[in-house]
Amino acid sequence: QVQLVESGGGLVQPGGSLRLSCSASGRAFGHLLMGWFRQAPGKEREFVACISWHGGNTHYANSVRGRFTISRQNDKNMVYLQMNNLKPEDTAVYYCAADDTLRQYPVVDVPGYNHWGQGAQVTVSS
Repeated sequence: QVQLVESGGGLVQPGGSLRLSCSASGRAFGHLLMGWFRQAPGKEREFVACISWHGGNTHYANSVRGRFTISRQNDKNMVYLQMNNLKPEDTAVYYCAADDTLRQYPVVDVPGYNHWGQGAQVTVSS
């Protein structure tokens, strides 16, 4: 079993930055494909970014490419999402996700991940 805990959410003005962190435990972190998703009120959960097990490959949704950066530190069992130039439409609950079934990278759909964190609220508003 994999346990994921997000932190770092909050309220930020448009154009500002936030960094989300996700701590993983319970399974060899280096074998996990990691991703970030988000869900706004009344909308379905959507893919944001994912990163390969070694961190050498990243993939982003078109809506965040160039503004968000996903990274990981395997020696610390951590994955991060640096979010810059935030927009009101980025407001959502952000979820960290992990897949330990050795799916082929990239994995961009919700069913592709079998472990989820509890979510962190990000609100972009003036």
